[in-house]
This record gives sequence, C-alpha cells and structure tokens, in this order.
Amino acid sequence: MEHVARIDRTGGPEVIGWDEVDLSPPGPGDVRLRHGAVGLNFIDTYHRGGLYPLKLPSGLGIEAAGTIEAVGEGVADWRLGDRAGVFSGALGAYATARNVAAEQLVRLPEAVDDRTAAAFMLKGATAAFLVEQCARVRPGQTVLVTAAAGGVGHLLVGWLKAAGATVIGTVSTEAKALRVQAAGADHVLLSGEDIAARVREITGGAGVPVVLDGVGQATWPAALASASRRGLIVSYGNASGPVAGVNLGILARHGSLFVTRPTLFDYAVTPAERQALADRVFAMLAHGAIRPEIGQTFALKEAAEAHRALEKGGTQGSTVLLP
Repeated sequence: MEHVARIDRTGGPEVIGWDEVDLSPPGPGDVRLRHGAVGLNFIDTYHRGGLYPLKLPSGLGIEAAGTIEAVGEGVADWRLGDRAGVFSGALGAYATARNVAAEQLVRLPEAVDDRTAAAFMLKGATAAFLVEQCARVRPGQTVLVTAAAGGVGHLLVGWLKAAGATVIGTVSTEAKALRVQAAGADHVLLSGEDIAARVREITGGAGVPVVLDGVGQATWPAALASASRRGLIVSYGNASGPVAGVNLGILARHGSLFVTRPTLFDYAVTPAERQALADRVFAMLAHGAIRPEIGQTFALKEAAEAHRALEKGGTQGSTVLLP
C-alpha cells in the first residue's frame, strides 16, 4: 500500500489528509516512480490554500526524485531501475510512489542523490530561467534579490555571481545575512532597513537594472523604488501575498519600468526544455557555482508541519520530505 496526500478543500495545513492506495500498473506512456525524496515548495502552499485554484479533491506536490519500478506500454526511453526526477506536471508528488507521465521526467546524474535532487530541481530550474532566460542578466549588472536566504534566493545569489553580476540580497535576520554572504552576495540588507534607500546608496543613486522578487506584496513598493530607469522587476513569487491592483502609470513614474510575473512552467513546457533546465542546474552544481542547501527534513506524513514552518519563515534553504 502506498501513502498519498489528498486535499478535499482548500485552507490551512490542516486540510492535508492521507490515503492508503494500491497503485494500478502504469498506463500507456506512464512509469511508476518510487520516491526517495519529495521537495517542498512555496507553490505547494498556494495550491493547498487556494491561491492557485485546483479541481478538488486533489493531490499535492510537484517535485520528487526516485527510481523507476514499472514501465507502461509505449515507454521507450526509460528502464526499470533508472533514476529520475519530476518537477512539473500533475500534482501528486506527496506520495511514497506514483504513476507519472514519462514525458515529465528528467534524468538524474549518478553524482546527485535523491535528497539533493528533490531539494533543488524546481528551485534550481527557477533560478536558471530567471537569470538566463527571463532577466537575461549580463556581466557587470547589479541585481537585487529579495528573500536571498530562501530556497530559490540562495541559488539565485550563486547563479548571479557566476554570471558576473553584483548581488544585493535582502534577508530577515542577521543569521540569514551571514549565510547569504557565504553564498557570495556583495551586499546584504536586513528587511527592517529602508531597502530602496540603501540600494540607491550602494548604486550611487542609479538603482538596479534588475530586481528578482520572490516575496510579492510586501516588497513591491521597495522593488519599484529600487529599480533603475528602464529597469526590470521580475516578480516570481507570492510569499507575502500576490501583488494586486497594479496601476501601469506607476511604472512610468518610477522611470519607464518593465515588469513581468513569470512562472517556470511557461519556460519548461516540453520534455526537451525541462531536461535542458535540469542539465543547466546539474552543471552549475558540478562547477560549484550553486550549493543545494537542505536546511531541514520532515517525514512525508509531517507535510502539514512543514507547510506551517515554511509559511512562518521558519525554514532555511530547501526543505525535503522523506517517505
């Protein structure tokens, strides 16, 4: 019997329930993936809480790593015993095992274990597309990264330094500031400071050409005030709630700014795109540019507790759920 998370309604972490199920053999085009580790991501809380509407009842989770133990008809590229990861597609990664479309899988290098893969496939792919495809950061640019100690944030710091950027990171505590400095940030600001004023001070009044903001509502004013003329604000997350009611005129008043609200899943649409992003992440890991930091682990059935810790800012780096 497999253990599978289920939500029948949206709400707080308490809505996460568990079913015991017998998995049927994988159908055509599917494989059965036995999970060695499951990744926890902020998007999981958006699904659970209703910010991103779901058809209910629903599973939870999109990221996991493990080993293929059954292959459905028509699957030619995967074999029993192959190691694979998934960070997109249908929800349901909060499970000891599940049947998943083979086209959603990415290959894992031998040097990357399941915990590491589950900790940073999605976050690393997010950093990859944000820096290289969305913002297209160039050497010599200065970039503001909010929540720089978070799962995506600390990967962004390392990725940006490898790209030749100067990095200004924001954090909530002195302890997190030390970690972000260790990741390579050139300047670290505490969230209680006047972020925009400090950014202007650091940049000689110019502001930054790129803001990478995973916080959302709470940091939107600082992002606007920190961007340089014709700067780009990439609002990629909603940790404090979504940015809403944006008056386009405000972009003109702050210097003809550009703003985008991207999602990884528009940059990882095809199997080739997903594998290419994963390969970039694994390459950056091999080169030492990024370090997947597993700050804490929870048992899979403690997912509700993990959600509470994540939403209260009580986690550091990445969180992994262990079946």
